[in-house]
Amino acid sequence: MEESRKRSAKEYALLVLKGMGMGAADVVPGVSGGTIAFIVGIYDELIHAIKSINVTTLRLLMKGQFLEAWRQVNGSFLLAILSGIAISVFSLAKIITWLLLTHPVLVWSFFFGLVLSSTWFVAKDVARWNWKTVLGFVAGTVGAYFITVATPAETPSNLLFVFLCGAIAICAMILPGVSGSFILVLLGKYFYIMDAVKSLRLMVLGAFAAGACIGITTFSRLLSFALTHMRDLTLAVLSGFMLGSLNKVWPWKETLSTYTDSHGVVKPLLEQNVLPNDSVAAAVTLMVVGFLMVYVLEKVSAQKH
Repeated sequence: MEESRKRSAKEYALLVLKGMGMGAADVVPGVSGGTIAFIVGIYDELIHAIKSINVTTLRLLMKGQFLEAWRQVNGSFLLAILSGIAISVFSLAKIITWLLLTHPVLVWSFFFGLVLSSTWFVAKDVARWNWKTVLGFVAGTVGAYFITVATPAETPSNLLFVFLCGAIAICAMILPGVSGSFILVLLGKYFYIMDAVKSLRLMVLGAFAAGACIGITTFSRLLSFALTHMRDLTLAVLSGFMLGSLNKVWPWKETLSTYTDSHGVVKPLLEQNVLPNDSVAAAVTLMVVGFLMVYVLEKVSAQKH
């Protein structure tokens, strides 16, 4: 298997870049890091590596067999990906949130093209389309659409709830088409967590990270089982998720309600889609750029397998 082979320093550097792409996507509400992992060809290996973190791993660590534990969980691969995600989140959180406030149409246009192209390439990997996969695709589309139109909730800010938010959001972050950041918006904690990242509030980040660790190690097992035993159906549902999520990344929006962060900056909270009315030429150009970027990444990944 690919996860057991040795990689060169150049290949690990490329994995860090792929992780940075995942991190950048996860910062944007409506775009999933899982989508990036899928189109750059590391999705299956990522799910398998996360699933490998189990009781056996803990026993090896308690016995001092650190090297064996590291090999079992494909540690070098995970370290490269997680390093890239961390670099991206901590370096791009301010930039992306600023761009979303100052140039929202252009940012959403790029990601609209990216997600649209990703939908096609994931659906293309379904080996056989039949009534089950078509039904799964429709169910995924409808489910994702209704998630995107849900109203954000008012929720508490105690550490236990932040822990639960981490466990729930991380599951969405590794699902192509389902945005962990948008789940945080629905849970009323997106800007709260982004502020914690920017101001390095370690207690909040620690609670969120702990929840994420529990959530991802549990959910990855279910996802790995689905991809192994029901791959076509799973891919059909995931491509449906992506298609349904396009409602969220539609570039032209009208703000219905706002949110004031801890620094007194007013930010959009609840929005509705409207017809194109601003920067149409630039927006379409960026849609094409996003679409072609996925096309190129998919072709490069296909050549390496």
